[in-house]
Amino acid sequence: MLNISAARKARRQPLDLNIAPLIDMVFILLIFFLVTTSFVKESGVDIDRPTAATAAVQEKASIMIGVTKDNLIFMENREIDIRAVRANVERALAENPEGAVVIVADKHSRTGIAIEVMDACRMAGAKIVSLAARLPGTTE
Repeated sequence: MLNISAARKARRQPLDLNIAPLIDMVFILLIFFLVTTSFVKESGVDIDRPTAATAAVQEKASIMIGVTKDNLIFMENREIDIRAVRANVERALAENPEGAVVIVADKHSRTGIAIEVMDACRMAGAKIVSLAARLPGTTE
């Protein structure tokens, strides 16, 4: 049977472990995952979405705008005024021109506020503007 430690002692060569290629590979993987990750900016508030039997999953939602039951508008964890929606969406679209806007309105909020937010998003240049809903029987 081959005894590795005995053979090594006979040669008296020190073990040389080069971890530079391993570190390079880890950094390459990190860069790859950062570049390919899609970052979704949440609206920042907890909202009770209405149900809709025809609700569909929106895959490319990168701009989320929340409308609370008190008719307050939130974007990126901060409250904004209805007049600032257009500027904020324009800025977000400058960062991600292919971004889709999803308006997450509470089921007890005024419909007029959601319509005003949708209008501001379209005037900002958003091509895809959707309202969030949940399927009946789901909790999310």
